[in-house]
Amino acid sequence: MIETAITRLPGIDALPQLTTIEALPSVTLAILLLFVGKGLSARVATLRRYSIPEPVVGGVLCAAVVCALYYGMGMEVDFELGARDMFLLYFFAALGLNSNVASLRKGGWKLVVLLALAGFYIVFQNLVGMGLAGLFGMDLRAGLMVGSVSLTGGVGTTVAWTPHFVEELGIANAGEIGLASNMVGMIAACVVGGPIAGWLIKRYPVMPSADAELEVGTLYGDESRATLDYAGVLLALFWLNIALMLGHGVSHLISEAGLLLPGFVGALLAGILLRLLGDLLAPNGRRMWKLETMQPGIALISDISLGLFLVMALMGLQLWVLEPLLGFMTVAMLVQITLVVLFSVLVVFKAMGGDYEAAVVSSAFGGIALGSTATAMANMTAVSREYGAAPRAFVIVPLVCGFFIDIANAVIVGVMAG
Repeated sequence: MIETAITRLPGIDALPQLTTIEALPSVTLAILLLFVGKGLSARVATLRRYSIPEPVVGGVLCAAVVCALYYGMGMEVDFELGARDMFLLYFFAALGLNSNVASLRKGGWKLVVLLALAGFYIVFQNLVGMGLAGLFGMDLRAGLMVGSVSLTGGVGTTVAWTPHFVEELGIANAGEIGLASNMVGMIAACVVGGPIAGWLIKRYPVMPSADAELEVGTLYGDESRATLDYAGVLLALFWLNIALMLGHGVSHLISEAGLLLPGFVGALLAGILLRLLGDLLAPNGRRMWKLETMQPGIALISDISLGLFLVMALMGLQLWVLEPLLGFMTVAMLVQITLVVLFSVLVVFKAMGGDYEAAVVSSAFGGIALGSTATAMANMTAVSREYGAAPRAFVIVPLVCGFFIDIANAVIVGVMAG
């Protein structure tokens, strides 16, 4: 379950000991770290005040310990994190199953506005990245890897684009730049999201509406509300697995169409399709489609999957890979993070209506533009647990950054990469 070996790493004269922790212990450690994060968040007022997501607390703590072991003892710890991607697929399949297509009308003009803001920011983010790459004497197109490829697109998009940048454009270290940018961006997105919402709520006294209902991702803010039963959870797991299998086929079709999109898009679309078909064919909730019965189970699985995905994504960070690119990465990420915070506070909040829902969406924009859809959802979940529910935000953000943005990003990167 734990294997050790000796390997020589570039730039290291000694022979570090490589310790590989297999899948089952890695998942078990992730569960423990999620408990640690929840415990620290409950006891440390600062973490609650700034709405730092609980999985981030445990994940960053693990990454810091692993980094200390590397530099202090010459030990490289490598986790087998294959289950991480499965948790992400479950999370997005759950979002899809809980998304009523009719709810698009609830998003209304705000859905269009957020999509336009995010699309504009992709272009702006890439121009900034390319400009910084030029200042450091690098290929301008390498700047796309500290732009929307890694920051807006996330790990999946970075991995999907890396072969093109390396093999077609000749940028040998494109993968390392992109993954390092995503590491820093994801942490930053989680850290800045809560403070952005907190500052806006205090600066412009806004409160959630009294009749706001909790959605997926916030249902378990108060666990006492949940009513779970064996059949409901089993039914939820059944349809989630159906969504994952169908999503695999959808992802294959997307790939055949020539679009480089992460796999979770297929799971999200499959969940939405199943929900639409279920509502049309069984509007009264027939035997195998009892939506009201399985919704608490879907919400529970969604929350657990999101938490474990974030913990595992962060605990697997190898912070020492940033060392060769430290100067460029430091400048690039400081600039990108500062611009996202300013854009969220000065533009997104006002454009989305200047109300409580807009503040919650602003907290998510850091996840949209710096980390991933998962971090955007984690930011909104943390804020809504602290201040109150934001149901429209939980409709708009997943639809925009879970599907539309990935398509827009693929098109824009393809044009700017040349």
